[in-house]
Amino acid sequence: MGLFDRLTGDDAPRVAFFGIDGVPYSLIEDNPDVFENLTAIAEEGSAGPMDSIVPPESSACWPALTTGVNPGETGVYGFQDREIGSYDTYVPMGRDVQATRVWDRVEEEGRDATVMNVPVTFPPQRDVQRMVSGFLSPGVDEAAYPDELRETLNGTGYRIDNNAKLGHDDDKTDFVEDAHATLDGRFEGFSHYIEQDDWDLFFGVFMTTDRVNHFLFKHYEEDGEYKEEFLDIYSKVDDYLGRLREMLPEDVTMVVAADHGFTSLDHEVHFNEWLQREGWLSYGEDDHDSLGDISEDTEAYAFIPGRFYINLEGREPRGAVAEEDYEDKRTELKKALETLEGPDGRKVCERVVEKDDAFRGAHDDIAPDLVAIPNHGFDLKAGFSGHDEVFDTGPRNGMHSFDNATLLVDEPTARIGGDTDLFDVAPTLLDLMEIDYDRSEFDGASLA
Repeated sequence: MGLFDRLTGDDAPRVAFFGIDGVPYSLIEDNPDVFENLTAIAEEGSAGPMDSIVPPESSACWPALTTGVNPGETGVYGFQDREIGSYDTYVPMGRDVQATRVWDRVEEEGRDATVMNVPVTFPPQRDVQRMVSGFLSPGVDEAAYPDELRETLNGTGYRIDNNAKLGHDDDKTDFVEDAHATLDGRFEGFSHYIEQDDWDLFFGVFMTTDRVNHFLFKHYEEDGEYKEEFLDIYSKVDDYLGRLREMLPEDVTMVVAADHGFTSLDHEVHFNEWLQREGWLSYGEDDHDSLGDISEDTEAYAFIPGRFYINLEGREPRGAVAEEDYEDKRTELKKALETLEGPDGRKVCERVVEKDDAFRGAHDDIAPDLVAIPNHGFDLKAGFSGHDEVFDTGPRNGMHSFDNATLLVDEPTARIGGDTDLFDVAPTLLDLMEIDYDRSEFDGASLA
């Protein structure tokens, strides 16, 4: 449905979705003076915190949010996944997402979807109205389709992402300036197509919020040097969302959501180093930098964030754990993770989830056997080289959390409660647009 259809009487409701990657709901709730516009949506519509997914990592979260199903169905578990029957790994991209995206369902109804800056969508689809891919895209020229979109965005200062490397500097001035510039370009691109008003679903994501949280969140929580700059960035995010809200026609419902929460980071936990020290993992050579370098004696290895794989005979090429020993080994590892303490005596893991309880679907053959959900403050890492300590710190001072992700719906009848999670978003958007679907297709349920 385009603008001509609406002018001739087709009045099917529409939705504008704005993602704010990694924004915890408590940040908005605790700072109503910074978030005047989002607070207004909360008061006039519906709002609250929601849970993320297992694991709460953006590359897994956005496919889950946009499809309404778990990684066992999407086939994407994180920034790095492993090939079936191999130690080779790959970075999942848009074509690796195996479940149906919400905008594909919109297009199947003969309606139009504009999709901008959603992570894990590269290369851009050519069967939607327009798309510029998000995180992991090489640049606007390669990520935008059709040509008109590419030309427009190149004229507005639009960027795929801001420069996170600048956040590694002690002086955050350049990082903060870069974040502002990225937000400005994103708003110009979003507002251009919001005002063009030729779509039924607008789906756009602000990724800069996640970047800012990784490097400045502890400054906010502990009244650090860059707290004011942190809040200034969020004041701009709120202002831009308020201005976008004002641009929306009356037949459009605005939805704002994060893919996970955020909290301060106290300790990075290098789990492959821990597994090696505890006798679970060994390498064939002294020099090692990848999963392929593990030896035949390895019983378990880890990927970020907190994903653990048993080195199973018949599944992994050099599997050391016999199938009949799998359950015992997994239970042993789970107990070890559940009792692991950090340097300050706190438990590292809030809980440890077994594969069968988190993942189901046609693509669960590469699912991790265990996923550790950390307590706040412990960021779970898993590189295969370069870490001589289990616990240390790096340039980041903020980390993802499973809980406390933001959800706001500019509609007072939406039901956002204690059991709301990321899987509820896709069916909610379809209900708001009055698009029929089979409820059994989703792991969540509509809040509309």
